[in-house]
Amino acid sequence: MREPDATFADPRQAELYDVLDPDRGDLDAYVALAEELGVQRVVDVGCGTGCLAVRLAELGLTVVGVDPAAASLDVARAKPYADRITWIHGDATALVGLVEDADLVVMTGNVAQVFVTDEEWHATLAAVWSSLRPGGWFVFETRRPEVRDWETWSSPPTPVTLPDGRTAVQSCTVTDVALPLLTFEGWTEIDGRRLSSTSTLRFRERAEVLADLERAGFQVSDVRDAPDRPGKELVFLARVAAGSTTPG
Repeated sequence: MREPDATFADPRQAELYDVLDPDRGDLDAYVALAEELGVQRVVDVGCGTGCLAVRLAELGLTVVGVDPAAASLDVARAKPYADRITWIHGDATALVGLVEDADLVVMTGNVAQVFVTDEEWHATLAAVWSSLRPGGWFVFETRRPEVRDWETWSSPPTPVTLPDGRTAVQSCTVTDVALPLLTFEGWTEIDGRRLSSTSTLRFRERAEVLADLERAGFQVSDVRDAPDRPGKELVFLARVAAGSTTPG
């Protein structure tokens, strides 16, 4: 797997992540889904700073959070209810042999798009499958490429007032669109420092995602519109067939 982007792996940027993006209303749908599906054991792949994991732990669920960015996990571990969560430093493949009976695996924040090669993506799907019990659920979101939402992502340097009164300046530039891959660069200036990060994402068509899930041994039960970004993203609900012991 690739090294995580500096936005998540650089301790200086990881500690600003929640401050600069405080509205995590996108996670409400995943909390509601956990309740809808009646799950007890949840794995959050690409948990980042733990925003969803701690919310689920607060509800009394058994939660595992896994992420390859140690700096983001350090932020997560300092949050309320973090002591109720098992934190794993690594990508999804770190779950193999450690977790085998999860009721639900989630990937929020379009984590599914960071796997830019087929090898990374298929290895992730296989690891998720192995961590679920028969009948367990896999739920994740991904942006719809036909919407071309990246055309709105570039922004000029924009000042942001932080809760502690400091001012940060942020900018984002889409630097390369060669579908299915897209690269963008962002930077934040704060306290006289410029912190930068470059990210590459892969945009998969709906049919491609469905085929990949089937190949990995999942049965897709539903594909929903993301309630917080209607028309822009799809939420896939897939599960391991009851009684299944091998993919496919």
